[in-house]
Order: sequence, then C-alpha cells, then structure tokens
Amino acid sequence: MTDDRTRWMVLLYEDENAWATATPERQEAYLDRHRDYEQHSAEHGVAILANDALQPTAQTTTLRPGEARVRSDGPFAETTEQLGGFYLVEAASRDDVVEHARRLPPSYTIEVRPVAVIDY
Repeated sequence: MTDDRTRWMVLLYEDENAWATATPERQEAYLDRHRDYEQHSAEHGVAILANDALQPTAQTTTLRPGEARVRSDGPFAETTEQLGGFYLVEAASRDDVVEHARRLPPSYTIEVRPVAVIDY
C-alpha cells in the first residue's frame, strides 16, 4: 500500500431475510449491482482487496468479553439489519469510497470505515 492511499471496510447491512426470500430474478439484480460496483471501482481507482458475503446470523458464534470468554451460538442482538457482507478496498479518499459504494444495491445500509493498519 502506498502512503497516499488508505484501506477501507465497506460493510453491508440488510435484513438477511431480504436475500433468503428474494426471487431468483431479484437475487440476480443484486448480483448485477455488485458486478457493476466492482467493475466501476476497478475503472476509477478504488482497488478491491477482498470481499465476501457472510452466512446467516443463525450460524454465528459469539465470545463474550471477560477472561472466561463465554460462548453463545446465534446472533448476539435482535436487530432488523445484520452485517451480511463486506468489501476491503484501497482508495485515495473516503469520498472516492463513498461515491463508488452508492452503486451497490439501494436496500443496504452501508458503513464505510477506515482500517487501522497495526504493525506488530
């Protein structure tokens, strides 16, 4: 990574039932928006370093704070939106990342957060 670029997490939140109950046509429309986002980003200086979707929250395991790290299976909170996927990108500015993220499906709540690079 060069000094004039920063890594960003683009976190995608949505009610996970939206995908689970979507018709095949609706699912394909979602995927088309992702393909458009990825192509447009590549053409305009936003490098996608990693991306993936997440399994449903029912597959979640949570380790609670504390020395014992108590384990619980399933989601940790009742919410209407769940973290469903992410992109790790590299770009010159937050504005670049935000502008390109607008191309993703409009049903998402999108969180753009800079990554803190920690050298160990």
